[in-house]
Parts: sequence; C-alpha cells; structure tokens
Amino acid sequence: MIQVLIADDHTILREGLKQILSEHPHLEVVGEAENGLEALKQIRARHFDVVVLDMSMPGRSGIELIKQIKDEKPSLPILILSMHKEDHYAVRTLKAGASGYLSKDSASTQLVHAIDKVAAGGMFISAAVAEKLAFGLRQSGDALPHTTLSDREYQIFLMLVHGDGLTEIADQLNLSVKTVSTHKSRIMEKMALENLSGLIKYAIRHRLIDEIDDD
Repeated sequence: MIQVLIADDHTILREGLKQILSEHPHLEVVGEAENGLEALKQIRARHFDVVVLDMSMPGRSGIELIKQIKDEKPSLPILILSMHKEDHYAVRTLKAGASGYLSKDSASTQLVHAIDKVAAGGMFISAAVAEKLAFGLRQSGDALPHTTLSDREYQIFLMLVHGDGLTEIADQLNLSVKTVSTHKSRIMEKMALENLSGLIKYAIRHRLIDEIDDD
C-alpha cells in the first residue's frame, strides 16, 4: 500500500485527486494539507510514501518548500502537481529535490503512473523535460538570462509576466512590497531589460508563457 499526502490549497482539486486514487486499491490518501505549513506538520508527524505537492500554495511553497521537505525527509519522494506547464518550473523543481513533475492538465490520465514510479524510487518526467536536463548539462557559458535568476527571482518573474502587481505578489509570497520591488529590479538587471513589456516579450519569445490576455 502506497500512503499518499496531497497538499493543495483547492478543496475541489484535492477531492478530485482522491477520487482518482480511490479507484486503485494499492494507493491510499492518508493525509491532506491546504498550505505549506500544514504539509510540513503532517510530514513531521507521520510516515508517507509519496507527497503530491501543489507548486503554488499560500505561504511557503514551490522551490522553498521542496528544499525544506528534502532537508527534513531526504528519502521522501515528492511529485509536483502544477498549473504551470513543464517549461516553467520542471527542471528547477527536479534540481531542488522533487522526483517528478506533472501538469494538472495531465493529472487525470498520468497521476497513478507518476505516483507508482516515484514511490518505487524512479523519476517521473516527460521526454521534453529530459531533453532540457540533458541540454542543460551540455551548456557552458551561454545560459539564457532567465536561467541565471534565483528560484525566488524566477518565481516573481513568472508572476510579473502573468500580470500580478507588486502588492499582489507580496501578499501571495508573504513578502513586503519593498522586497518584491527589490527582486524585480534585480530581475531587470540580470536580464538586461528596462520594463515589464520587455519581460513579457522575452517570456513569450522563449515560450515561458503561452499568451497574454488582451484585457
């Protein structure tokens, strides 16, 4: 029996995932968390075979949360479930210690296979992500500007190009507006861009986002 913790701030999604897993007798959801703090409490309190972790939850989440879980439970497999396509975060989450990355769009068809694979000690990644990892190993000094951003800077970069304002980002990440503004300035400097329009054009050009709504 594979015992699973599901950490996601959306109740409807957690219920949907539980329904998918309930059809497979070898899988059992024995814990739920709606934020990073609750996930950590449960991980510290009991044994899980796999954590299915949402990439974006209130408070501590994303790369930070992956690293903290792996610091405390190095052998615990983490399967990232994200609204972001693989191009956005997959390689960074794997480098942080995750065992797999699954887009929420694919959860209904691939979730069980992904959990089985990471629970057995394997990695669950798509061919596209494997190619990116291999390509990254071959790179020397020709890294694209966005790959030089820290994990926090990259997170804020994506939020900016998706239209989130400084105050909204600060609220979601539990940071001060001043701190977010400082991160934004460093992002602009590292990427040699002068304004948000430039960031958006860069993100579209490198397929880090699919499109920007006109409104």
